[in-house]
Amino acid sequence: MTAGPPIQFDRASGALEGANLWERTAALALATGSKISSHFSHRGYIGCANLLRKTLPDRNIAIKLNADAIFEFPYGDGYWSKLLNRSYSYEDELELFLRDSSDVDYTLIDCGANYGYWSVLVSSAPFGGHKAIAVEPSSQNFAKLINNAKINSSRFELMKCAIGATRGTAFLTGTKHEAFSIAGEVTCDGEEVSVVALDNLIDDGKISANGRYLIKLDVEGVEIEAIKGGRRLLQTDSLMMCEEHGNDPRHSVSRYILENTPMKLIVYDPRSGRMETVTELSILDRIKVSSHVGYNVFGTASGFWQDRINALNANRARRLQ
Repeated sequence: MTAGPPIQFDRASGALEGANLWERTAALALATGSKISSHFSHRGYIGCANLLRKTLPDRNIAIKLNADAIFEFPYGDGYWSKLLNRSYSYEDELELFLRDSSDVDYTLIDCGANYGYWSVLVSSAPFGGHKAIAVEPSSQNFAKLINNAKINSSRFELMKCAIGATRGTAFLTGTKHEAFSIAGEVTCDGEEVSVVALDNLIDDGKISANGRYLIKLDVEGVEIEAIKGGRRLLQTDSLMMCEEHGNDPRHSVSRYILENTPMKLIVYDPRSGRMETVTELSILDRIKVSSHVGYNVFGTASGFWQDRINALNANRARRLQ
């Protein structure tokens, strides 16, 4: 149980409400730590923040992401507290693309949703008020996901399961809420969870076989299995946003997309400021500069989404002229 109502923080104005003096001091430390550690990909930030958290009361903080989006998590959480740094952008290449897609009629399938950050944002008015399905296997995380759906008018759907190649069960293990996985060895303290394949969402009537989808895959080591389980879905008007691990020099996920699927592989290149179609994996050697973070790659067999990416690049080029 948390003690008392959540602290309130508005990212637009910087206003912090409902915090005592020590909690305000901690907020300053967390924001400053994010700014400093951003120069080396936030290495060490999570550990330091989690140590600070031990000195704080057991409370939540509710971050106002925009006028129509509230995201709540335990105060001092090492993974999410970077949001107290107003200049920090979480997975900025995804936000860029999702903002640009606000006028498109699509459904977000948010696999490995954690506490629901992207489902909260995508279903908010500034992002187009889209339908979202947040999929999360961890009971610990799912409780917080339920809360974030509730405080955002229950406007997105929830599914408690993991995503894999086929329907079944698996054991979820890990010590960090942002890195629970069914890919590890089965241990006595693991949580048994249901597993569904992406194509099962069609089979079970959760989604239509002819809809338009953005599929966020943040499934901690089972990305390739998840892709295998979504062959039908990924050949429709869908675009997959998938994590490529910084500590994988073989770029296994991207390699699988290129060599084993009909999808085109696309990555945001900070050097050009463009979404670049990847034909040679060596571009990822340059982009993946930090071994301890994840990088998003995009895969699609849809002409519609390829045209949207081309238009996004053209619009950015015109603004830079």
